[in-house]
Amino acid sequence: MLAYFDCFSGISGDMLIGSLLDAGLDFSALQTELSKMQVDGYTLAVRKVSKQHLAASKFDVIDEGQKAYRHLRDLNEIVDGAGLSPAVRDKAKRIFSRIAAAEAKVHGMPAEKVHFHEIGAVDTIIDVVGALSGLELLGVRRVISSRLNVGCGSITFSHGKYPVPAPATAEILTGVPIYATEIEGELVTPTGAAIITELAESFGPMPTLAAGRIGYGAGDKDLAQPNVLRVFLSQAGIESDLERDEVCVIETNIDDMNPQLYETVFEKMLSAGALDVYTSNILMKKNRPAIRLSVLCRPQDQRRLTQLLLLETTSLGVRVRRENRQKLKRESLTVQTSLGKVRFKLAMLDGEEVKASPEYEDCKRIATATGLPVRVVMDKVKSEFRRPN
Repeated sequence: MLAYFDCFSGISGDMLIGSLLDAGLDFSALQTELSKMQVDGYTLAVRKVSKQHLAASKFDVIDEGQKAYRHLRDLNEIVDGAGLSPAVRDKAKRIFSRIAAAEAKVHGMPAEKVHFHEIGAVDTIIDVVGALSGLELLGVRRVISSRLNVGCGSITFSHGKYPVPAPATAEILTGVPIYATEIEGELVTPTGAAIITELAESFGPMPTLAAGRIGYGAGDKDLAQPNVLRVFLSQAGIESDLERDEVCVIETNIDDMNPQLYETVFEKMLSAGALDVYTSNILMKKNRPAIRLSVLCRPQDQRRLTQLLLLETTSLGVRVRRENRQKLKRESLTVQTSLGKVRFKLAMLDGEEVKASPEYEDCKRIATATGLPVRVVMDKVKSEFRRPN
């Protein structure tokens, strides 16, 4: 199933859960999943409300006054010990890390040392795990989002008065298409921003889909427009084992750089988060031989990697474009072979394994230890590969 989130009035964790409940998520099932966490001092509620005459579901986490300011480590321990599904657990930890990293940058300290209520508050934990559990309970496998309306004006909180979007939210939304209208107020919260940037494979217009259910999750504000998040759930015509996402392509033509420097450029770009780096031989004006350097990256990493490329090469400018990718679903599996343990990358299509490739670094390690050629090691471990039942 695909979920398309229409963020015309922003997004927050409670709005996302409210939209799923409005679209048919069973509240009792959600409560059961959330009760697996060792977190107390709260109650959950859902009610129908009207936002500018539009019916919506309002999800509330009612804090019973037991404040607990936690570190990132504490949140990870909570989800690790909760018996949640591996997918929910891992995504929740990545979302917490996004929030912590943004807050750490804003406050000028390491993420692991951040000690603040924004990430430790009960409602943040519930919103993140609740959103992930709700999507899983509904069978949502893909998430796409519209551009995000962040609001305008300023907000006042414990650290003072700041422009919208708030500093941490702005950090999380780096590389994501956002816009503002005349509606004043904070429409996108740090939690909402972290959830949607972790889950959405792309941001833009609604794709072709056949909506089966539509849900509206209400926010806390009364605005000139409905303060709701709309979700479209679609199952007909969109299911595919091909995963889809959006990447940025950064390219530049170079004709005056020492070839020895490319190795360092590749290493630094990949270490900084590039998905791939490659070169092509080209001819420039006056038939001058040159190199086209291309970098693939996630949209949120584009600005940082562009700056790194310009610092590490002789280039004076780059071209940037966005492209849609389709790719086979992938899994990682460690297999015991006669030569030792080897990790395999598995590619799946329509639920069937279509490719299995041993990790080169594992084969290289075995080749170094045994004296065998790498190609011999790769052929042997591939012949011994058997997927465990």
